[in-house]
Amino acid sequence: MTDTTFEGVYPAMVTPFNEDHSIDFDQLQRDARRLEAAGVDGLVPMGSTGESATVSHDEHVEVIEAVIEAVEDVPVIAGSGSNNTDEALSLSRRAADAGADALLLISPYYNKPEQRGLRDHYLTIADAVDVPQIVYNVPSRTGQNIDADTVVDLAGHENIQGYKAAGGDLNQVSEIVERTREEEFDVLSGNDGETLPILSVGGTGCISVAANVEPERMSALVWAALEGDYGRAREQHHELGALFRALFWETNPIPVKAAMAMRGQGANRLRQPLSPLAEQYREDLKAVLTALDDAASDGAYAEAER
Repeated sequence: MTDTTFEGVYPAMVTPFNEDHSIDFDQLQRDARRLEAAGVDGLVPMGSTGESATVSHDEHVEVIEAVIEAVEDVPVIAGSGSNNTDEALSLSRRAADAGADALLLISPYYNKPEQRGLRDHYLTIADAVDVPQIVYNVPSRTGQNIDADTVVDLAGHENIQGYKAAGGDLNQVSEIVERTREEEFDVLSGNDGETLPILSVGGTGCISVAANVEPERMSALVWAALEGDYGRAREQHHELGALFRALFWETNPIPVKAAMAMRGQGANRLRQPLSPLAEQYREDLKAVLTALDDAASDGAYAEAER
């Protein structure tokens, strides 16, 4: 097996907004520094969690630049995908020029290309932008699965070095891991509740929503598994299970922004058409966070060593 490029926990960062719904760059940079200090292995601005669909191209790049400026030692993986190949290529070039260490590229949504179209889309960007790139498969948002054959084919390109799995099909994830073991290619979980199963079949980490709220615990889970301590990893997985579920009671990032606001980490503001978490979920979300706080104060949590 080749060396690992993407290993550990990479929070999919939210984009905080001011009262007028302009981007709150001060809070964004505070979030980046907080997560770095918590021990995460990298940061991912401008993905789905970052509400990339509702920012302008200039704002998109400004967010990436602000996160890069805020951190000292962790890599920044910039979301730069689109359902328009020319647009994705432009964003990818601008992100790379801004200093992004790698790119996260969601598969084209809405227009539902055939597998040959998906392949050509990714190869066009990989041929033109010389930074590591992660193929992002999330059929619930795109309407189209990237087949294992397509992913394995793409893994042969020197710039395509990872796959974010958010399709819910562990058999497909396992097949991709199995068939890319000789490539410089890493498989990351894109669904927090599936992180432990994906690690168990050879995944190397996760791009995580929950890590915005519980970066230390997510790191403890992932690194325990990577070090072979699956008993401890299971304990962390089950301790975090209620949070994993809560963060998808409504469309991401609605619940995670509510949770962060409850923790004093920014205002609970989203750009339309997303709206704040429904009132019916708020007390239950507070209870989930309180239970995690109580577990930490009782000494049930200890940071992973690595």
